[in-house]
Amino acid sequence: MSILRELLKDIPIPQMVKIRQKFDRTRLEHPEKELEFKLAGSGVMESILPGQHVAVAVGSRGIANIAGFTKTTLDAIKARGAYPFVVPCMGSHGGATAAGQTEVLQHLGITEDSMGAPIRSSMEVVQIDQLPNGLPVYVDRIASEADAIVVINRVKPHTAFRGRIESGIMKMIAIGLGKQKGAEACHQLGFKYMAENVPAMAAIMIEKLPIVFGVALVENAYDETCRVEVLPASEIEAREEELLVEAKSRLPKILFDEIDVLVIDYIGKNISGDGMDPNVTGRYPTPYAHGGPEVAKMVVLDLTPETKGNANGVGTADFTTQRLVDKTNLEATYANGLTSTVCAPTKLATTLENDFYALKAAIKTCNILDYNTCKLVRIQDTLHLGEIEISVNLLEAARQHPDIEILTEPYELQFDKEGNIRK
Repeated sequence: MSILRELLKDIPIPQMVKIRQKFDRTRLEHPEKELEFKLAGSGVMESILPGQHVAVAVGSRGIANIAGFTKTTLDAIKARGAYPFVVPCMGSHGGATAAGQTEVLQHLGITEDSMGAPIRSSMEVVQIDQLPNGLPVYVDRIASEADAIVVINRVKPHTAFRGRIESGIMKMIAIGLGKQKGAEACHQLGFKYMAENVPAMAAIMIEKLPIVFGVALVENAYDETCRVEVLPASEIEAREEELLVEAKSRLPKILFDEIDVLVIDYIGKNISGDGMDPNVTGRYPTPYAHGGPEVAKMVVLDLTPETKGNANGVGTADFTTQRLVDKTNLEATYANGLTSTVCAPTKLATTLENDFYALKAAIKTCNILDYNTCKLVRIQDTLHLGEIEISVNLLEAARQHPDIEILTEPYELQFDKEGNIRK
């Protein structure tokens, strides 16, 4: 690495300032109680009969209060005299293995002990139909044999396409409940057609499977639950389209339009299917989505423990660290690309020995005349954008923004003896 050190030795790292970005913080004080109230008052529980075996489909995302929502739903089903069980509903995540998907749920706080219900995980599927374009429609075999199915998910913008239905209950049904085979089928023709194929597949599954209702969640910009709705199967598609509009309006963002260098401490599948949300970074894995800031160079420093080595998304960054590469499980990472057919995010970014040189490399290549003027933003991850760091060159823009509060005086980033940023 001596040649690289020589090339980067004179590149300055700017002083930083901590700021607070302010977003609408409307939230539910007692979200599980809200779900309990909605389940009791919506009439959907009457569709669940005593003695029935009910599959509750739960995904892999880091959704706020997901363990509590799952437990509340399971308890409501038990109160009807039925027998609920949890089905991992996450396409190819968890390394596309039954054990891996159970482990993903465990990291979310969803275990047989904590839920008081079995977890039945399998990658086996059955084909129940096909779309007019020939794509097969698959469903988890265990769920297909249940007397009733309930699906829980957050509604939010997708990271790779735009449509009236993006990421929510319908996608959870089509791709999550379809397991790896279903996810693969839905992605077969590419993201150009996902806005058509996701709702088409989900509609068939709603028609042919005993899906009784969905629990739809919307979060504010602080990763907190602000809306809980219980949707009968017949209302899922129409209501999700409306909830997506609200979710888009509440999406957290970086309040600067042009950034020379964006530094992201952690990426992972628990943060976003793409490791980091492209709606926040402005870096999309396909040409079928848009939005976010204009970023010249992007650096990702590390993986979350919860992602279990899945580094999907690192390829959309320009630079990363040897630390991240050493933690990467290539098999789990590549499974994402092979399933989604989008392989650029699974490539390794240009790798530097530590944070210190990764930052310097990004600054050197961000195409500005004077490196001392670098507009640098550092975030923990794309879910947490309340308090972030900016370089002093963004201070004037920050002072003029009504939704930004400056929290500190300028300071130098501190690095440990390994060359990594002190947290």
